[in-house]
Amino acid sequence: MRPSILIDISFRALRAKRSRTFLTMLGIIIGIASVIIIMSAGAGAQSLIVNQIKSIGTNFITVFPGKSEDKGPPSSVLGLITTSLKDADITALLNKNNVPHGIAVTGYNRGVGTITWRDQQIDGTFVGVNSYFPEVEDSQVAEGRFFTEDENASLARVVVLGYQTKQDLFADQEAVGQVIKIKKSAFTVIGVNPKEGVKGFQNVDSLVYIPAKTAQKILLGTNYYSQIRVKVDDEANIDETILDTQLTLREDHRITNPIDDDFTVRSQKDSLDILLAVTNALKFFLAAIAAISLIVGGVGIMNIMLVAVNERTREIGLRKAVGAKNGNIMSQFLIESVIITLVGGIIGIVIGVVFSTLIAFVARALSYNWDLVISPFAIILATSISIVVGLVFGLYPASRASKLNPIEALRYE
Repeated sequence: MRPSILIDISFRALRAKRSRTFLTMLGIIIGIASVIIIMSAGAGAQSLIVNQIKSIGTNFITVFPGKSEDKGPPSSVLGLITTSLKDADITALLNKNNVPHGIAVTGYNRGVGTITWRDQQIDGTFVGVNSYFPEVEDSQVAEGRFFTEDENASLARVVVLGYQTKQDLFADQEAVGQVIKIKKSAFTVIGVNPKEGVKGFQNVDSLVYIPAKTAQKILLGTNYYSQIRVKVDDEANIDETILDTQLTLREDHRITNPIDDDFTVRSQKDSLDILLAVTNALKFFLAAIAAISLIVGGVGIMNIMLVAVNERTREIGLRKAVGAKNGNIMSQFLIESVIITLVGGIIGIVIGVVFSTLIAFVARALSYNWDLVISPFAIILATSISIVVGLVFGLYPASRASKLNPIEALRYE
């Protein structure tokens, strides 16, 4: 019997039971759509991470307190308090003899507190940095000025506001020259940053910047930094600068064996590689879970095809009586299984692409730098899986139908 005849018979058999055929497809549709959506969402999330890291810049390195294992996160990132980074480290890293390719260095400390101006009050985040911060972060002051290193050294109570913080406190009024309070300590506003939005997974417009030593001594009661950043003159010199930074800090901390390092130096590429490794593992793990629904759908196909074999026993007996061979019967039921999974797979692909597009549209509407990524690999994989599922789970019912005795089949009620 020609394949075209078998395909035609299979389509007519499936059309005769449209509702049941669609319900059988549903498991495959959901499974395929889920795989594509998760793969696309995972790729979109990765693009968000890459775009956010690139928005900070790629020509600098970051020093974290605490040692890490190989490419793992430093202890400070895991929530362990370490106090190994001090002012002396920044001074040493600013020395061109130690780090020739470093062009600017700043330490960072963060804290939260109530910020007030007259009757306006907000809960905000303040960041302690030194005067090199605008150069390290490629940030410009829109109004007023940034504080100087002399102001940092003298514990000056001055502050530069992020755009949103200025709007929340002063609206359209002049902010420069006004006195605000952070944790009940008075600070004079000397500058306002332009609107910058989200950089490095945080809204920098909602931050306020104060001299690092002022933050340490007056607001935080500490004498160490949570991290230090070194801006490098050229991205090609990143690896050399990492080595120079490590040697400088070891000398400054009197460390003779690298095993005893109490700091971790990372480039943006290192941070990006770690984040991508985590998101890749998570993406494929979730895709594997979604693929389980394909197995459920395959079991559904097998059950429905077994029901179809029982319903069409007399038809199978009649076809065998007029000359149909076992291979013809088996081929027909296999073709029906493959048609169900293939059509279900195509519908699932369409739904997956549509939902992936909607997710990307909503993410962009919420101001996330999210790329729409529809992986051809995911589509090919989903299509292949749908065909394999149809063949595997359709094999038993097809085999059972082909082995029916034609005389007994004709007697079946």
